[in-house]
Parts: sequence; structure tokens; C-alpha cells
Amino acid sequence: MSLYDYRASPFVSMADPPFYALVMAAMRGADTTNQAKLRMAFPDTWDELQARYHAPGGLLDGDTPLTLPDPEGAPDA
Repeated sequence: MSLYDYRASPFVSMADPPFYALVMAAMRGADTTNQAKLRMAFPDTWDELQARYHAPGGLLDGDTPLTLPDPEGAPDA
């Protein structure tokens, strides 16, 4: 961890993302060593991330499509 990481953490926290969204984001951005640690700590989350990555629109059987806010803040079309 670095001072940058520490100081960035309040901004991430202010966005109030769901816990598993943070875990999946960490898995996506992790280096090989840290990704392996996350996979061991959260194996079901890793499996779901992989399944959704390979599914059209991230939808799995039984999911209802969602409308999420645009990350750029633009209104939904």
C-alpha cells in the first residue's frame, strides 16, 4: 500500500459501491499474485466474475437486465 492508495480510499468509499463490486474490481485490476490471493479468498466471486465476463451483457440465466447510471454522469438514453 502507498500513501496514494490510502488517500484515494476515501474517494472510493464516498461512492459507496457494493462490497462485491469492489472485490470484482480488485480482481480485474490485480496483478497475478494479488489476483491469486483474491481468488483464494473469494472463489465464488471469481467464478461469477468469469461467468459474467463471458456472458452477453454479463447476464446469467435468471437475471433481470438492469439500467445502471452512466459512469460519465450522462442521463440514460
